[in-house]
Amino acid sequence: MTRSRHTTMRQALRREVAGTIGLLADEDDFAAMRRYRTFTFDDHTTYLRQAEGLLRSLASDGGHTAIALFDPQEYAEYCAEAGLDPDAPASRTRFTAELAATGPTVAYDGRPLADLLPDLVDEAIRKATWEYATTLLARLGACAVCGEDIGREAFNRASDLIVQLLESSGPGTRHLVCSVPAASETLLVALHTAEDSHGNTHLDESEALEFTTVLAVGIATHSAAGLVMRTIADGRRDRVQGWRLHGERLLPLTAAEVFDAYCTDAVSGDLVAPESGVDYCAAPTIGNTEPDGGHHH
Repeated sequence: MTRSRHTTMRQALRREVAGTIGLLADEDDFAAMRRYRTFTFDDHTTYLRQAEGLLRSLASDGGHTAIALFDPQEYAEYCAEAGLDPDAPASRTRFTAELAATGPTVAYDGRPLADLLPDLVDEAIRKATWEYATTLLARLGACAVCGEDIGREAFNRASDLIVQLLESSGPGTRHLVCSVPAASETLLVALHTAEDSHGNTHLDESEALEFTTVLAVGIATHSAAGLVMRTIADGRRDRVQGWRLHGERLLPLTAAEVFDAYCTDAVSGDLVAPESGVDYCAAPTIGNTEPDGGHHH
């Protein structure tokens, strides 16, 4: 068999391979990897440009490539646990394969890396938030009074609240954001729902699961959680409503409180200019109407 025939076959096979590239998205992560002798890049911008070139060439060969976030700290822990030498390309490859199976990834779709990386970072934050919230709920154990699993009860109540919330808001596309202050940082989670021509609500199941879990953490830990919903309907001004969690109910914020909540950057606390064509509205109470908010653990 000729050498060129071998090459053609190898190229054909290469097109059948779906790969994952572990990317060092930010400057600090890149700097941390430079301590390994076998990591030969010395400039982050050049590294990203080379990575983009590789992704483009894989895509032009018809390959499907996913991008994962390569975290140097996780990598060092992985090598320590698996007994691998962290200063070896083979160890980095193994870690990337692990990321492909378990970590958040985005498919390379031809967009510039500068546009893709924020999506990947968002995806990683979503996954970390959900894992943290799930662990927190699982650790709460059983209620000393009634023996019920506190986390599961809170999750069920959060589900009920979300259903009632969506039913209360009238037709349109909804965008919900829930923030729950936790020990180390505020948990932030979003949920988008769309409506079809028959008035049925459609949502992404994994988004809904994450949203419910974070709201459940707020319920189970009696935290000062807040929730804001934007409703977008044809031919109407957008409506923004907000609630604060009190026991097992969502109590409406006034129009002024919603305005404040919506016009403050959740991360920095800076004021954000209000949008035109938006009404900040008071909202109905969501949840049972008993004065104490029902059974408390």
